[in-house]
Amino acid sequence: MPNYVVAMEAAWLVRDVDNSDDAIGVAVSEAGKRLNQQDLDYVEVEVGVTGCPACGEPLDAAFLAADTALVGLVLELTIFNADSEEHATRIAKSEVGGALRDVPLKVIEVIEEDADDE
Repeated sequence: MPNYVVAMEAAWLVRDVDNSDDAIGVAVSEAGKRLNQQDLDYVEVEVGVTGCPACGEPLDAAFLAADTALVGLVLELTIFNADSEEHATRIAKSEVGGALRDVPLKVIEVIEEDADDE
């Protein structure tokens, strides 16, 4: 059975921050802490990227208003020996969703690993 790399987008709310850099740091730290508490330290946590509506340049996915930020995170993990892409997606959402309760998750990419990559 093949292995799959599953990437998910998470919407993380951060309160009482002054700027987007602080919000990103807090979001990545909090997400990592909650994942590590559930022994999910193999999940990679990175800040998401969104395109500028005017020029299309990539920007960190963080929106700040009234000292509260919504930060888009990308969570990536490898699911071993899954039956299909759908099966790998369900496993990934179950594992990460259990640790990050009340955090919206959306699968953005599923890639089957080549046997040569192992």
